[in-house]
Amino acid sequence: MTATTTRQTTTPRAATAPQTTIPQPTRTPQPTRTVIPGPQHDRPPHAPHDPAVRDAVRDAGHDDGWTDLIEAVREEGRYPTAAEAERVTRVVLSALGGQVTGDERVDLARALPKEAAGEIASRIPLARPQPAAGFVDEIAARTEGATPATARWDAGSVLAVLPRLTGEDLIDRVIAHLPPGYALLFGRAELTPATSRRRP
Repeated sequence: MTATTTRQTTTPRAATAPQTTIPQPTRTPQPTRTVIPGPQHDRPPHAPHDPAVRDAVRDAGHDDGWTDLIEAVREEGRYPTAAEAERVTRVVLSALGGQVTGDERVDLARALPKEAAGEIASRIPLARPQPAAGFVDEIAARTEGATPATARWDAGSVLAVLPRLTGEDLIDRVIAHLPPGYALLFGRAELTPATSRRRP
């Protein structure tokens, strides 16, 4: 009897390719950015309860005067572009709107171009005006990269040209209702004449 040997043939398995794990990129936390809010031009003035100011904005001069104001600020502050002068003007006028109250606020809004009057009216006035140093600090806080020196320069560059539009008498009244130190920002009294000013 012949023994029959059964050979079990095993089919070799296909080699499995090793799985490659793709490392996930490491996310680097992004630094928190500080956004300085600007005036909201699409909104009505923040003091609708004051009909006198609202009417003054409505009756303010034509927008053509806004371009002249920006050009005057650009020359006074020696800014390289009209865009920079406009940015500075908006910040300073908005800050001023938080300090001026009563008839002076109404008359100031009426005497300025409509765009400028809107910036004045965009802020609810404080119960008590800030000291001049606090006013400058507010401008610095709302201007990226500003220092107290550059903020003071910006304030003076805008406020010094306002009497050309409003008249000296109105500015005298405005200054009389503000704390000491504002007269310098308006180019009055002890402030060095513009011809000898040097931009910081």
